[in-house]
Amino acid sequence: MRRASKTIVDIPYTSQFTVNGRGDHPSWEKAEAIPMPCRQELQDAADYKTWFKALWSPMGVYFLIDCADQLLTCTGLPDNGNLWVEDVAEVFIWPDETVSTYFEYCISPMGNEIPILCPDIDGEHIPWLPWNYQGRRRVQKAVTVRGGEQKPGAKVTGWTSEFFIPYHLLAPLRNARAEVGMTWRANVYRIDYDGTMIRYFAWKHVGQSFHKYMNFPTLRFCK
Repeated sequence: MRRASKTIVDIPYTSQFTVNGRGDHPSWEKAEAIPMPCRQELQDAADYKTWFKALWSPMGVYFLIDCADQLLTCTGLPDNGNLWVEDVAEVFIWPDETVSTYFEYCISPMGNEIPILCPDIDGEHIPWLPWNYQGRRRVQKAVTVRGGEQKPGAKVTGWTSEFFIPYHLLAPLRNARAEVGMTWRANVYRIDYDGTMIRYFAWKHVGQSFHKYMNFPTLRFCK
């Protein structure tokens, strides 16, 4: 039976550190591993065990997403390509519930990314890429692969993405600088394309579309 996911997760505080894709910084020991169950009830679900952790700092938020896997089903699409048509991990952040705009970040097993703002206009999300995406506005990211090579089509046992989203990148959104006791609505996803089956994973399944932000669970920032 699939385990129910928590709808509120407490996010511990950390000082700044550099991501390396391994998730071995001591601060990660403070964070709870939150399971991301597969939307489908599949017999091989244990072979694709997926979880995430999160931390916050004075400068931004960290995410660690671990994906058990068998095959890197990707072609090496570039940054800002349609990464979601291949293996991918994603974080959606909706810090201000008074506006219908949220942030989406996608990362592939090759380390390619998409950072976008998503305004919801009459029920349609219309993504926009950031301008001048560099320096203190740029996401810090790293990906490691285990059990095989980090290349398209490689047989593996899993992959891990670790990334830091700076508040400066989220500046167009209000309530986008974490403080103790503050909450954000957010969700964490994974899509895997092994074989003929597309597997959808989430912290909380909110419907057929990942973009049902009104149903997102909650991150709560603590010390």
